[in-house]
Amino acid sequence: MNANPAIPVPEAESRGFRREMSLFDAMMIVMGAMIGSGIFIVSADIARTVGSPGLLLLVWLITGVVTVIGALSYGELAGMMPHAGGLYVYLREAYSPLVGFLYGWTTFLVIQTGTIAAVGVAFAKFTGLIIPWFSERHILLAVLGLKVSAAQVLAIVSIIVLTYLNMRGLRTGKTIQGFFTVTKTVALSGLILLGFIVGANAAAIKANLAVFWKASWTHMAGGQIASVEPLSGIMVLAAIGVAMVGSLFASDAWYTVTYIAGEVKNPKRNIPLSLVLGAGIVIFLYFLANVAYVVSLPVQGTPEAADVIGRGIQFAQFDRVGTAAAEMIFGGPAAV
Repeated sequence: MNANPAIPVPEAESRGFRREMSLFDAMMIVMGAMIGSGIFIVSADIARTVGSPGLLLLVWLITGVVTVIGALSYGELAGMMPHAGGLYVYLREAYSPLVGFLYGWTTFLVIQTGTIAAVGVAFAKFTGLIIPWFSERHILLAVLGLKVSAAQVLAIVSIIVLTYLNMRGLRTGKTIQGFFTVTKTVALSGLILLGFIVGANAAAIKANLAVFWKASWTHMAGGQIASVEPLSGIMVLAAIGVAMVGSLFASDAWYTVTYIAGEVKNPKRNIPLSLVLGAGIVIFLYFLANVAYVVSLPVQGTPEAADVIGRGIQFAQFDRVGTAAAEMIFGGPAAV
């Protein structure tokens, strides 16, 4: 890699971008990109894969270490090349313009496009739980076997609206980003705090302590438990590796701030700091959220159980562990 920090600024960047984003704004980008529906869902699959509270928390701990190491690496690259484009710039300088070109178009056509669509769909699905009119069951149009639901329309409209608001200017975009990030952070922090204070369940804690390090892999077939395989030795490490697919997915996207490096004040200082601080705070909250899950719900359960305690973290309804924990805090209405 070219380690020279004085890499020329592209002409378009020097003329078109204004550095108006502070360290706080950059942190909001990092944290807002990371905090999504994953933290409320993926712990169910992790629990089925590793089978014990201790390993569930260990998976998140390892994920945190890996994420912070990645943030430190990106921070070093961003300090050397504080220009808009993120990984495109780094690949271009490290290997060749062709590699950067291929990554850039792949990101534009597939990676970010798919991610944005997935987030829009998730937003619409959860909105449908609160406002049934927006559910996937509400079909607005059916032509030649193609059905368009209210949820799909809401997902599309939300993407269009947010795109328009970001196109209006940097100040509008960063204000909206900051608002949503603070809202999500406060909500997650509230779930954690109330989980410890109100949701803590003595029976769940006792059950979890009894199997704290007893690893097992629950195999499913047709929505039912096919078998539960005790794990030991190298198989425990294999299960941890498989389980980290979910935790890494939930912890992804912290690097997005590097795409707008051309708009950050003092980027050599603020981008590395925003990456490390933002990712570190979110990972810390994620770990605490899972501790709150473990003190509120037993890790092990059965899919046939009628209540959240019986289903446990493993079989929370639709894998919505966050909703199950909220139900332990607020009662049945929280499931909505």
